[in-house]
Amino acid sequence: MHVRKEPSIRIAVALACAGIASFHASPALADSAPGEGFDVTRYDLALIPDLLNGTVAGHETITLRATVDGIRHLGFSGNALTIETATLDGIPVASALHGKVLDFDLPRPLRRGRDVKLELSYHGRPARGFAGSSGLLYTSYFACDWMICPQDRFGDKADFTLNLRVPAGMETLSIGRMTGKRLGPDGTEIHTWRASRPYSAYLYGFAMGRFSRADDKAGSADLTYLSDTVDAADLKRRFAATPDMVAFLSDKAGLPLPERGYVQLLVEGDEAQEAATYSVLGVDALPTTDNDPAEDWAIVHELSHQWWGNLVTCATLKDFWLNEGITTFMTAAWKEHRYGRAAYDAELDIARKRLEGARAKGFDKPLAWDGSYPNLGTRRAIQYSKGALFMAHLRTSLGDDAFWSGLRRYSRTHAGGTVTSIDLERAMEAASGRDLHALFAEWVFGTDIPEHQPTS
Repeated sequence: MHVRKEPSIRIAVALACAGIASFHASPALADSAPGEGFDVTRYDLALIPDLLNGTVAGHETITLRATVDGIRHLGFSGNALTIETATLDGIPVASALHGKVLDFDLPRPLRRGRDVKLELSYHGRPARGFAGSSGLLYTSYFACDWMICPQDRFGDKADFTLNLRVPAGMETLSIGRMTGKRLGPDGTEIHTWRASRPYSAYLYGFAMGRFSRADDKAGSADLTYLSDTVDAADLKRRFAATPDMVAFLSDKAGLPLPERGYVQLLVEGDEAQEAATYSVLGVDALPTTDNDPAEDWAIVHELSHQWWGNLVTCATLKDFWLNEGITTFMTAAWKEHRYGRAAYDAELDIARKRLEGARAKGFDKPLAWDGSYPNLGTRRAIQYSKGALFMAHLRTSLGDDAFWSGLRRYSRTHAGGTVTSIDLERAMEAASGRDLHALFAEWVFGTDIPEHQPTS
């Protein structure tokens, strides 16, 4: 039996624990649910992480725009941080934690379209999202546990700047690129990181430590491999396939690597998590021997998210399969490219067995289902495994030329934006010249079928 940790598992854990799929705010609380009633346009953070104690102190400015009239509260994901001060355009505002929602009461209702700045200071020990050792601290998925943001508003992409204060000589990693380094107080340095494009909050992250480093190239893109656990030579060996993976995925997406730089941070354990411009990978998630098709999955899966998930993002959690089903399929497609058809079939067999396991327990839903899952494994069986099997079925039904043309059209058209399942249907119809409404109804929409608008 093939057993391995599911990639990006913290996303799935978060969804299962929060019960997001079944959450519906009452009208009275609609504007205080995380992210409801406003869009964030940028986050500016100044953070002081304490590596030894696992705590953080921060100052954050959130620039946002009201999307409805009369909003009276700003709701963000609740966490274990203590809010010290909060002002809206310089006017003090009160904050309170209501269950899973951190609410800020506004001094007066906001009109639709108004831009404001919420400025905060806070400290505390994040309950989730921090990992590492005595010499390493890195974040993983739960960004809104160490900063203030709406974790599960995937469609709300915002600019991100981070000023990270660390002990002098400490190395750092975050999304985007480092744009400056200056001396801070008391023997510290302040490293400034800036994302080159807006990203969803769950993709924010950082790491700090003392790393071995190896550099590589994939066409014009710079690849960097970092680790606190192996040396540079071992990093080059373990990530030797990355340039070929970048070339393969770029061809299938019809787009180059979305950023000029991509970093892979190798840590202890079985971590497998993407961030906006880097991935964190555990030693135990990588193959123990070179050229092992059975275990060669974590690197390519997380790399695939740089296109599908990070660059092209599901608008809501209803279409989360577009993030994970496509990347799970692309893992199989890479294996076919590198090892042959048998490796592709073997990877899809894993997905098939997981879906069959859910069906055996009486559970099977369309991919764009908006209900509650009974457990984490069942959620993965649908969104990851069934999603991958649907992509494989599309490929078989349309043929390689039309299928890959459709995926390129989908990726190029929506690069930097958000998508729903109908966007994939339209791209595949345009590429194939076929009406795919019945096929998407069977696999994706079920009885909740959106109005069909054939592509010209």
